[in-house]
Amino acid sequence: MSDDVLTTTDDGRHRVRLVRDEYAANPRDDRETLVHVITIDTHLGQYHPVDKDGGPLAGAWERLKGNRWTGVDIFTRYVSAMHGGIVLESSPERGPRSLWYVTGEEAIAIDGGLLTEGYVEAEMQEYEAWAEGDVWTFIVEERVLWTRDGDSDVSMETWEEVDSCSGLYGKPYARSQAREALAFYAARDAALTA
Repeated sequence: MSDDVLTTTDDGRHRVRLVRDEYAANPRDDRETLVHVITIDTHLGQYHPVDKDGGPLAGAWERLKGNRWTGVDIFTRYVSAMHGGIVLESSPERGPRSLWYVTGEEAIAIDGGLLTEGYVEAEMQEYEAWAEGDVWTFIVEERVLWTRDGDSDVSMETWEEVDSCSGLYGKPYARSQAREALAFYAARDAALTA
């Protein structure tokens, strides 16, 4: 069995593998993103800015960023007090330091302002997973037995792909989606043999 096999059904008929998605798109290029990102530090140009445009409050950050000790705190309070929004700071071990924010008006449009911080955090984690190469594809395979025409004593077994999904950001999420896909095939097989 291959090292990338996550799990196999009890009957051994299907298995699911996880492989790195080498061609994953930068989630910040998706037009559906609702969170604005201001890149604070690219570590002397070692990393690209998260977004080219810092959003509607980028000008406020430009005025505050000169104070390297309290600029982030002042900007966070400014967004909260003047715009009713929230700011989360990202400081990954490898990658640019950045501020992720939405205004109060945008928070209400996203989810009525109820779980906006979770939404901002999800977009931030998705980007960080992409930047670290933590994007996955699951492949569901079915075991197939082949026999040679005219000589049924000669046979071989292979695994044939029956389903896959790419662009799963973060290994824990990819694992759960892979197991869910495999459960579908296990349930389908159980219903067919019942």
